[in-house]
Amino acid sequence: MKDKISKLVNVYKKYGFIGFFKKLYAYIKANYLDKISFKVFFQKNKYRKEIKNILNSNYDRIILWRSSFGYNVPLFQRPQHIANNLAKNKCLLLYEVTTMTDKVKTIKKQDNNLYLFNFNNILLNKLLMQELKNINKPKYIELYSTDWKLTIEDIKNYINNGFRFIYEYIDHLSPELAGTKELPQNIIQKYEYAMTNKDVYVVVTADELKKDVVKKRGEVNLAFSSNGVDYNFFKNFKDDYQVEKDYLNIINNGKINVCYYGALAKWFDYKLIKKIAKTDKYNVILFGIKYDESYDENINDEKNIYFMGSRDYKILKYYAKLCDILIIPFLLNDITKSTSPVKIFEYMALHKPIVTTNLLECLKYKSVLIGKNHEDFINKLEESMALKDKKDYIDLLDKEAKENDWSEKAKAIINLIKKDEKKW
Repeated sequence: MKDKISKLVNVYKKYGFIGFFKKLYAYIKANYLDKISFKVFFQKNKYRKEIKNILNSNYDRIILWRSSFGYNVPLFQRPQHIANNLAKNKCLLLYEVTTMTDKVKTIKKQDNNLYLFNFNNILLNKLLMQELKNINKPKYIELYSTDWKLTIEDIKNYINNGFRFIYEYIDHLSPELAGTKELPQNIIQKYEYAMTNKDVYVVVTADELKKDVVKKRGEVNLAFSSNGVDYNFFKNFKDDYQVEKDYLNIINNGKINVCYYGALAKWFDYKLIKKIAKTDKYNVILFGIKYDESYDENINDEKNIYFMGSRDYKILKYYAKLCDILIIPFLLNDITKSTSPVKIFEYMALHKPIVTTNLLECLKYKSVLIGKNHEDFINKLEESMALKDKKDYIDLLDKEAKENDWSEKAKAIINLIKKDEKKW
């Protein structure tokens, strides 16, 4: 309860009085009112048959993705990409939705072997678990380390019902990322369980997270799967798509266009982007959400800084493509040193020069220019402009993007778990 109250306080600070009550109503409806479905109750046989038909399809294993991230959200990131690619590799994937964003009250087929499933619907979930007992194939429960909804008791219940546990360790565990005053107990307890039970499959996204796991439990049942990119998606552009006139006015004002997209949060280096803007050579263009109050505390109508708000994943690439340089200006701290930025691989696929701060996970890639301090970062912006049209550099960006396609990231998870599947 304390974690929920802390989360509500942060939501109030972020969205204000009216926005808070809209979010609160949506949360209560999604997490409490939608638990009971008279439709499923009165059509129980229909839904049991639908679940049976799904479970009787062609696949090698079943994975229940249990984290309240949602599927149809503007930030189309690792959960959806991994789910899509696991499904393409003969995994039957039942992806947990939240009715706050997905409007899926029961079950919806998203693609072959990929279904959006409302686990919050008590009766529907019960029907699924009953039918799964009749399936003699490997079964897994998979979730993010940042999930604060499921309890360790929930996980143990799955394990007692024949499931194996896939724990995706994706970030430094921090109250700032959880959006709470203190780190929720559900996050702590699942982490401690994964670190002390070697039969849990652990997937890490960054070297610092891998070091933590190896220190606590060695390399058994461990796989490295950083974030990645849907390469083909970033190669396809519609010729008739038009961005807003206001945006065109900014990027055509004679300055070099430097762009970042993603969360604007406490780990963002606001001092750096203000220094970039003060050179008067660059437009600093920011797309994304204000994850906390840090943007408004640090940026006050500075010249050459443009906050554009968020754009849906499907169209964001059209805006980034029109810029000259793509950047990741993060501070160096426990959160960012354990971060594998999704956007870095998308930047590569867009064939744009990339400049980042001295982030550990970015040091691995030859196509990334690293600014070791503010002055060096601004110098690297100048260097990147000399690279932007060079074929060798564009080829390097393309090579590293292809190497980090989401299909490769999903294969790392499949290779981790399939080695034990003969036991089933």
